[in-house]
Amino acid sequence: MTQPTLRQMRTFLSVVATGSVSAAARSLGLTQPAASQQLRELERHLGVRLLERAAGLAQPTAAGEALLAPARRALAAADDAIAAMAAHRTGDAGRVRLGTGATACIYLLPPILASVRKQMPGLNLSVATGNTGDMVRQVEDGALDLAVVTLPVPRSRSLSVTRLLSDPMVAVIPRGEATRFGASVSAAELNGLPLILYESGANVRSLVEGWFSAAGLAVRPAMELGNVEAIKGLVASGLGCSILPGSATASGMKGAVALKLRPGMKRDLALVLRKEKIIDRGLRAVLDALSRLGKPIPPEKT
Repeated sequence: MTQPTLRQMRTFLSVVATGSVSAAARSLGLTQPAASQQLRELERHLGVRLLERAAGLAQPTAAGEALLAPARRALAAADDAIAAMAAHRTGDAGRVRLGTGATACIYLLPPILASVRKQMPGLNLSVATGNTGDMVRQVEDGALDLAVVTLPVPRSRSLSVTRLLSDPMVAVIPRGEATRFGASVSAAELNGLPLILYESGANVRSLVEGWFSAAGLAVRPAMELGNVEAIKGLVASGLGCSILPGSATASGMKGAVALKLRPGMKRDLALVLRKEKIIDRGLRAVLDALSRLGKPIPPEKT
């Protein structure tokens, strides 16, 4: 059975409300022949008579009576759909799915996302965390709209990669052990302490292994974890030392201190986006906010 159209059902409801095809046509801005044609097509699609004349008025048959409630619900649903899309047409609503690492999610993104939320309260912001490889694959597959990850990123013709900032890596030492070192610490000096490092597979872990390898040393961690706060807590408890992004050591360092590495090392954070991605207002707001990573967000005007 062919589906009736919203226009046909609107005409039918108008005829029932006004009592005549001509009056319904006038209220809908149609000619009477056009309104009559829509009614005939509706009856043909449904295979029943919907209207009959009684006392000079067009009145619904039993089948027409049964159609009234579904027809009204269908038109109401159409109106709801139009209303729901109004915010999207104006750009006041939408959805942005962002992928990133746990460290950036905890220490770098909150003020950025808060500024976007204030600008667009109706925007649905979701954040997924994982290592660089997982986040990049999800951007490629369309499961994420963009990602902020640690370089390097696997080459892909479908992706654009834009460096956002450099985050210096630092040694995190138990406060009681820090007096043994100066303002900076070398790989050989750290190698004499138990190492508590990110779990294997993360780009940060690869950077750390490369730093030790450049000094002719192999990494043999005493513990491996995927949570930076857990690592900081273990270091503060005196169970070992670690190498973490500097952004992760700006707070919550009771019982531990951060020292520069000698030679220095940094991780580069980058924005990953599909080249053909449509940039709507919500995604544009997030991209503009991310461009301020590493730069202070201006205070609110009062």
